[in-house]
Amino acid sequence: HGYYEYMTFDCVYSASDYSDMVYLLSYSFNQGLDAQFNSSVGKFVGYTEKGMKDAEYWNNNPAELQQRRAEVDTY
Repeated sequence: HGYYEYMTFDCVYSASDYSDMVYLLSYSFNQGLDAQFNSSVGKFVGYTEKGMKDAEYWNNNPAELQQRRAEVDTY
């Protein structure tokens, strides 16, 4: 009985050398996906009205995008 906001970090791949790895940073609210950074797209994508606003804000911040793109190699 309340609100639940959370982030998840995922790396999805099928090749044993990780050459096809995709890094996903997901922001969810009450089990619904709001926004997600997808390394294959290279930017944030919004899935709800709030998520689209957040994605636009993050995508217009070069430091944010640079940090998320660098995380691909970190994780």
